[in-house]
Amino acid sequence: MSERESMDFDVLIVGAGPSGLACAIHLKQLSLARGQERSICILEKGAEVGAHILSGAVIEPRALKELFPNWEDLGAPLDTPALKDRFLLLGKNASWPLPTPPQMHNEGNFIVSLGALCRWMADQAEQLGIEIYPGFAGAELLFNEDGAVCGVATGDQGIGKDGQPTAQFQRGMELRAKQTVFAEGCRGSLTKVLFERFNLREGVDPQTYGLGIKELWEVSPDKSHPGEITHTIGWPLPSDTYGGSWLYHLKNNLVSVGFVVGLDYRNPYLSPFEEFQRFKNHPAIRPLFEGGRRISYGARALSEGGVQSLPKLTFPGGLLIGDTAGFLNVPKIKGTHTAMKSGIEAAAALSDFFALPDQAQAASGQEANTYFERLKQSWLWDELHSVRNIRPSFRWGLWGGMAYSAMDTYLFRGKAPWTLRQHADHSQLLPANQAEKIDYPKPDGVVSFDRLSSVFLSNTHHTENQPIHLRLKSSEVAIDLNLARFDSPEQRYCPAGVYEIIRSENAAPRLLINAQNCVHCKSCDIKDPSQNIDWSVPDGGGGPNYAAM
Repeated sequence: MSERESMDFDVLIVGAGPSGLACAIHLKQLSLARGQERSICILEKGAEVGAHILSGAVIEPRALKELFPNWEDLGAPLDTPALKDRFLLLGKNASWPLPTPPQMHNEGNFIVSLGALCRWMADQAEQLGIEIYPGFAGAELLFNEDGAVCGVATGDQGIGKDGQPTAQFQRGMELRAKQTVFAEGCRGSLTKVLFERFNLREGVDPQTYGLGIKELWEVSPDKSHPGEITHTIGWPLPSDTYGGSWLYHLKNNLVSVGFVVGLDYRNPYLSPFEEFQRFKNHPAIRPLFEGGRRISYGARALSEGGVQSLPKLTFPGGLLIGDTAGFLNVPKIKGTHTAMKSGIEAAAALSDFFALPDQAQAASGQEANTYFERLKQSWLWDELHSVRNIRPSFRWGLWGGMAYSAMDTYLFRGKAPWTLRQHADHSQLLPANQAEKIDYPKPDGVVSFDRLSSVFLSNTHHTENQPIHLRLKSSEVAIDLNLARFDSPEQRYCPAGVYEIIRSENAAPRLLINAQNCVHCKSCDIKDPSQNIDWSVPDGGGGPNYAAM
């Protein structure tokens, strides 16, 4: 096979989400202010910037103001101010208003399309001279002779299902850099390799995750209330399962509706997708969507572990930012401002690093001395540290978690003299014979829908003749453990219908992987009870295209 071509940069950023774009922009701003010329490249696996971005999303503009004090004059797409907050407890057929927790107050915030914001930020970055390459997935880490990261290689394209090059074969390219920043989002495939190679998770809690499922609707004009924000807890989830919903009213009669289920749920028969469909049929929710039109669908995992689950953030040759590290503020239900702030502080640390003489840079090998310290001295650290105990308190169930959260918020004000621990989500499932089956209603095609029609609205596309990017470490484990002990929970936790048990009279059951349906949510990589599923990048540009999400 031919050698790969290569390109060299000062800094390579893997991922054009809010954190990666913020890092690139601020580093360029600092470099220009210091009279330095820094070559910066952003690699994005989506077909375009924003294609794989999925969030509610209500954004707190604090970090954006740091990056662009004149963001309004520059035309940033924050055009739906948050005007009204509601917080509801749902029963099966009733709802009760609750006081809105202080972390969830949204005065001064904006309801946005995060994809649109990222595309705007990408335009600002390119105006500064930053190179952005969408449609190319970082598939392999590159290391120098000292074992430090020195960039990434994009995947070879045009490889057939049989693993052999086709007539469309194109060799991947090496993008080499003095420093490589990983901004892959939740459960990044390259970040997983970094965790193992550099032991970055030593001494910290396991990360815990949620699965967020979202739809964008156009509702009747009389039901549209731009700026209105509603969150719910309770039904349809059982009290021992963490989760809740959002309803965000945007301009032009658009409503963002979503449902989050903590991936530490216990019942292997639970389906986050079906719970979402049930939620929309609640009598307090369904009328909003009757007479409306569903426009788009998507799903994405999110890191919920907080500061106690943050890995080591630096390693020889690079660092981690954004949700690939885990900077989400769970009680606020916001992670964009914190992701951007991590990118801003990483950029400042990198700028200081490059200001060192070449010999000092070589001796240092990384910017570890400043990035973590900058984070700990910033508002980001104070914010996350003060809410660190709220998510893990829900191990005591809905009522125990709410009671503890109220005490932590109002009595201790986030300064309790202890830190509650997190657990690994994949270890939490009960065996199927100890769990109750759930009889989910059939979709009505009006408010609730099936998986395949939903995936169609995600604009998901993968080149048909390519190796499956969802790899089983052992095909036997999928049957001998997952099916035998847990009744194949991957059939239910996947929100895209990727996994299917095929049974026939004359053959043993087997697991069929419909990889072409994959919306890149990463839930299978997270929740599989034996960690037997390894999510890897498909051909560059493959996956969903969340144009309006």
